[in-house]
Amino acid sequence: MPRKAAKTSPRYYFTQDTENAIIRHNKETRPHMRERIYNEHIRNAFEKLAENIIHTFKFYYFDVPSNDVKHEVVSFLYMNMHKFTEGKGKAFSYFSIVAKNYLILHNNNNYKKMKQTDGEDATDYKRDPIAEANHEDTVFAKKEYMDMFVDYWINNLSTVFKRKQDIDVANAVIYLIENRHNIENFNKKALYIMIREMTNSNTQHITRVVNVMKKHHVNLQRNYLATGSIETKWTGSWENL
Repeated sequence: MPRKAAKTSPRYYFTQDTENAIIRHNKETRPHMRERIYNEHIRNAFEKLAENIIHTFKFYYFDVPSNDVKHEVVSFLYMNMHKFTEGKGKAFSYFSIVAKNYLILHNNNNYKKMKQTDGEDATDYKRDPIAEANHEDTVFAKKEYMDMFVDYWINNLSTVFKRKQDIDVANAVIYLIENRHNIENFNKKALYIMIREMTNSNTQHITRVVNVMKKHHVNLQRNYLATGSIETKWTGSWENL
């Protein structure tokens, strides 16, 4: 099965050029050049990132307009820009986490103040904004991780697996992950049947390839939870693989 080309990222407002500009900004020592790089290449991406996160996760418990909240988040991102380290994950993931953590903290603190000041009748006391934010954050993180997981295997398939039959099975697994939203029956037996039909491999062989991919998943997920990103190029240095 031929490997199709990686899709262009839908995050067109925060591209590799944005990340490169952040790296240049952090290395630049001349204040006027740092300001120019930020205003011309970074500011708009930060504003759009903040705006999307505010509305995606419904961070609305603020006593100022959402546009003011957006500017607060952008200022916080700017103040933390120097902490981003080149080669330690993607800038988009890093600054998404910084923005979400800032908003979760202040959103939930403001919600508590509203309940104390206005009483339960003035707020929807049946809602739990902490749980809502955490749930939606988890959904977003799972989707983001799975997208990164697919990108990782697109980059490393022929490095990890050498036999054509193994590559075909791994390719089939990645194809199913990419199209997971279109699959109605997602139980293990049904997936194995689909992979067998796609590759003409037996169950034992499929299991062997899947187990290798699971070991990579454990390390990839650990890195994602720790840094908000994963390395797309495997160096072969992980233990216990």
